[in-house]
Amino acid sequence: MSGGGGKIEQRVVLTRQEAAKWLHQLATALETGGTADVALVGPTVALNLPEEFEVELELEPYGEKIELEFELVWPNEGNEPSSDRPRTSVGAPQPLR
Repeated sequence: MSGGGGKIEQRVVLTRQEAAKWLHQLATALETGGTADVALVGPTVALNLPEEFEVELELEPYGEKIELEFELVWPNEGNEPSSDRPRTSVGAPQPLR
């Protein structure tokens, strides 16, 4: 990840179609590999994508809401994006609110 360290958290409200479109772009970036420039809302983060991920899926009901989280975990190699690797953009959709 470029830009040093620290946690970046982005939240936005999307329609079902916008959420699916954003997830599809993310899936395409994962399939392509190389570097992905990812944003949900706010700043774009450049990620060097490995060949393997540790994947976690968590589903929790909270009263009237359901929370679905998925995590992709991989070693932080601290490398800047390379110009000889594929680069994919996962742009921020237009939020509803």
